[in-house]
Amino acid sequence: MKDFATWTLEAIRQDPSHMSWMEEKRFHWLPLAARAINDLLNDHTFLLITDREREWFARYILSKINNFKNNRPFLPILSLGTIFPFVDKIKTNEEMESLEDMLSLSFPNGYTFFYIGKSNNTRAQLAKRKDNSFIWFLDEETPNTFYLPEDELLDIKLIQLIRLFDKSIDAILFAEVEFDNL
Repeated sequence: MKDFATWTLEAIRQDPSHMSWMEEKRFHWLPLAARAINDLLNDHTFLLITDREREWFARYILSKINNFKNNRPFLPILSLGTIFPFVDKIKTNEEMESLEDMLSLSFPNGYTFFYIGKSNNTRAQLAKRKDNSFIWFLDEETPNTFYLPEDELLDIKLIQLIRLFDKSIDAILFAEVEFDNL
C-alpha cells in the first residue's frame, strides 16, 4: 500500500492527459484533498457550488462522480443550487446564517462546501465562512484554498483535477492508499 503523496505523484505522471503542470502544485493540493476526502469518508455531505461561469463544470462533476460505471458506492455530493436555488439572493449575514442553520439540520453528520470559481461573489463568501470547505479559487491565493489561476487551459485543468480527485477517492476506498497517511 502506498502513501497518499507517492500515489498522487504517480497518478499525475501516469495520467494520459499530461498533468505535468500539477507536479509543483501537488504539495499544496495534498493536504486539501486529503482533508476533503477524509470529510467525505466520515459521512459529510459535499455541497457543490461554482461561480456562474463554471456551472457547466458542476454538472460535469455530478455526472462523473456518481456514475454507475464507477463500480463503487454513490458518494454524498450534491449541488447546493438544487437544494437551495436562491443562493444568489442572499445579501446579509443573517440570511447566510439561516441557510447554514437549515443545512446543519438537513445534514446532521456534517457538510462540506466544495466551491470552484472566483472569490468575489456570494457563493464564494458562503464557502469561505466554513473552515472545512474544499475551495478551488481561480483569482485569489488564500490559505486553505487551492489556487488555480485562469489561463487558456483552465477548463482542461479543471477536468484533470476532478479526475485526480475522483481517482484519489477510488484509491482510498479500494485500499490502494494507506488512509492513516492522509
